[in-house]
Amino acid sequence: MNKENDERPILIVPYVWIGDFVRCHSVVRVLNERFPGRPIDMLASKLTAPLTSFMPGVRKAISFDIPRKKAAFAENFALAKLLREERYGSALIMSRKWKAAFAPWLAGIPERTGVLGEARFLLLNDIRWDEKNHTRMIDQSCALALPKNAPLPETWPLPQLVVSEAQADEWRGRMNVVKGTRAVALAPGSVGEAKRWPVAYYAEAAKQIAQSGVEVWVIGGPDEKPFAKEILDHAGSGVRDFTGGKLSDGVIALSQASAVVANDSGLLHVAAALGVPAIGMFGPTDPAKWAPINPVADIITHEPLLDCQFCMKYVCPLQHHNCMREIPASRVVASVKRAMTMPGFAKV
Repeated sequence: MNKENDERPILIVPYVWIGDFVRCHSVVRVLNERFPGRPIDMLASKLTAPLTSFMPGVRKAISFDIPRKKAAFAENFALAKLLREERYGSALIMSRKWKAAFAPWLAGIPERTGVLGEARFLLLNDIRWDEKNHTRMIDQSCALALPKNAPLPETWPLPQLVVSEAQADEWRGRMNVVKGTRAVALAPGSVGEAKRWPVAYYAEAAKQIAQSGVEVWVIGGPDEKPFAKEILDHAGSGVRDFTGGKLSDGVIALSQASAVVANDSGLLHVAAALGVPAIGMFGPTDPAKWAPINPVADIITHEPLLDCQFCMKYVCPLQHHNCMREIPASRVVASVKRAMTMPGFAKV
């Protein structure tokens, strides 16, 4: 991407998880600044595609699901056909996997940029060899949007998600939510059991928050329906179940909240990118590496840190889950109350 007068569209092939997909909006912003006349598209799964409608600077999503645990040659050939029709001039491949670069190569996209990864000599023609020099994911990703060997800036543009007033009005009307309602959104789901603060603790926090006169909204997909039921059964009135809907509805709901409590999950990154005061619950994952790039209201970990903390396991290998179980609901509720009054996160 060294031709500043090139007007052909650019394709970003981002990471597949929601939180990482949100992080990749920083790459969009770098490209928008460098190539203001070039449209930017993002390859997305059917799950993450709705996020692009809230991302300034993204023209559209190319929505296509590639099976993760097989070569999926037929699917890649079908995707390549779609990409070829878009006449992309460049593709930036975030992932190190060979399969992430396969369809852009099949499509004949002239410039294909990425790190070497899984022996991708044939699939890439702009290989970046300095991956190990960049310890943060944001540096590794955004460096692909700059010329090869360019010095990195001290800071990068932050991911942004923007919900329009029309989108918010439509959601409020459909969900029977009064504009200006003070509400705390709870996102009790995550990929990996060990990353979840216990649902019973979310339920107790919901009860205490609702008793203070603030509504509580439980946010998540279909997998979080049982969590929402447990929270509602314990907390009673003042708690609403917004799980089970589309991701776009979840984004809008988070944008309308006064504060958000979430595990280390995609919805934590969504809330932070929306500019909502977000409180992140971290047990087996290190917030220094995995917290949102955007400012958050609070990061909650076990105090003091345990010897087994940040094990990066999906299930507690010691079977006690103390890194999450020993964080009391009262501590989270106190953090929520502080977050709702932080001037830097003032809601219009």
